[in-house]
Amino acid sequence: QVQLVESGGGSVQAGGSLRLSCAVSGYTHCMGWLRRAPGQGREGVAVTLTGGGTTDYADSVKGRFTISQDNAKNTLYLQMNSLKPEDTAMYYCAATPRVGVCDVANTARLTYWGRGTQVTVLS
Repeated sequence: QVQLVESGGGSVQAGGSLRLSCAVSGYTHCMGWLRRAPGQGREGVAVTLTGGGTTDYADSVKGRFTISQDNAKNTLYLQMNSLKPEDTAMYYCAATPRVGVCDVANTARLTYWGRGTQVTVLS
């Protein structure tokens, strides 16, 4: 059973930075971050293979966000820099134990979700 607990959200001025953390328990093959803004659908933000290697990002965050993991701590991170008001959303850590493609176009495969952490970017 995969369990995911996010932390690190908050409010920040545009141009600022935040780092989200996700405590992961259970076996996972692919992990990532998704977000959902008010009135909008789910968007895959960044994904990575568990244990390192391939990462993939949404075009909207490339060059600003970095996904990483600390295997010793079983923690997934999302470093968010140069934040924009349009980054405001609930951010969810997600994962799947199933082997398969791991990219932002296929985040529907990440069937285990945390409860989310709110990120608000003020203009």
